[in-house]
Amino acid sequence: MDLITHKSSDGPEIVVLNDPSAFTSSFGCFVKTGARDEQPEIAGVSHFLEHMVFKGTLRRSAEDVNRELDHLGAHSNAFTSEDATVFYASVLPECQEHAVDLLTDLMQPTLEEEKFETEKQVVLEEIAMYDDQPPYGAFERATELFFGDHPLSTRVLGTTESVADLSVAQMRAYHSQRYTQDNVYVVACGKIEVPQLIEQVSKVAEGWGKTAGGLDVPAPEFGSGKETLERELAHQSYMVRLWPGLNCNDPDRYALRMLCSILADDSGSRLFWELIDTGRAETAILWPQMFADCGCITGYLCCAPGDAESNEEIVNRVIDEIVAKGVTEKEMELARNKIEAGLILSDERPSNRLFALGQSWLARKNYEPIDAVLSRYRNVTAADIQRLAEQTINVDSVTVRVAGEELA
Repeated sequence: MDLITHKSSDGPEIVVLNDPSAFTSSFGCFVKTGARDEQPEIAGVSHFLEHMVFKGTLRRSAEDVNRELDHLGAHSNAFTSEDATVFYASVLPECQEHAVDLLTDLMQPTLEEEKFETEKQVVLEEIAMYDDQPPYGAFERATELFFGDHPLSTRVLGTTESVADLSVAQMRAYHSQRYTQDNVYVVACGKIEVPQLIEQVSKVAEGWGKTAGGLDVPAPEFGSGKETLERELAHQSYMVRLWPGLNCNDPDRYALRMLCSILADDSGSRLFWELIDTGRAETAILWPQMFADCGCITGYLCCAPGDAESNEEIVNRVIDEIVAKGVTEKEMELARNKIEAGLILSDERPSNRLFALGQSWLARKNYEPIDAVLSRYRNVTAADIQRLAEQTINVDSVTVRVAGEELA
């Protein structure tokens, strides 16, 4: 596989991982914008805009977009996170030109007011539906407490109030500031006709804005503390916990993933044997979230209300043991094997490589082949993991619990 990049003076950067032996082609427009780029008064605009991109362009109606995606037989979708909005499609190689034309056209939606107001109701229903589902906003509230006034505390969906008050003019202004030649990356993996892709993207993007505007904010100061949310629909006890983590370029990020796997993944981890295998909890997991300037470790516990207090004591004990005594070589080997197997299986498909390449390019403007990544994990030592445990899960955290009103 060959990594090829191209950046003209009048178009977005194009990043290709070309595999002539592949049977499919995957394309994505990775926009470096998300909830962290929003002012409080427009919270949720990135996600709302993701919806509106499919509601029509100068060359296509919403019906045209859906019809063409069906005609291509594309596996396609979009998602919004704290720091990116991604639109993607996987097709047969002979459909490259049509798929690329469609995806790049979507980057310049018309944002018609009538469709904006109609789709606003869809987004508001999505927010209400999410608030009614376990764990009932605990992740969002924990993030708000942890990141405080920093934009990373912004809810990806926004709030009912911010979305209801959002105007189409505000969305148009946000789009013009963020969907620009220097802030959109066209990424492709699989069997790709590279010269054709470069020529096509360069031509279609000539009229895009050139330079992105954005927020200039200092690094966050992490909060700590505990809060309980009362939800009358809650029949289980839920706990979300956030600790300081690492940024997405930190060399210790490989060791951090191994730490989380050893401590609390969904099979064979310490908390799996303590809580899941024993039937004390339904879910007990930890995972790292990494951003450009910082990161966090997120923990999630779901169990019967009567077991909540004792389970939290078990979690604290297991954490204290890793901090004090470290991990065993057997645990290291198991974590490596699980992570490596997951990476290798994922790397077999161009559609999966697309996301790895795109996210890596947004974060650090480079891409490490699978062999290099596996080598990073093999070089992690038990001492690295214990040191990271001391730096992360051994410090003050934010805890948000959710319980039924009669249990709170």
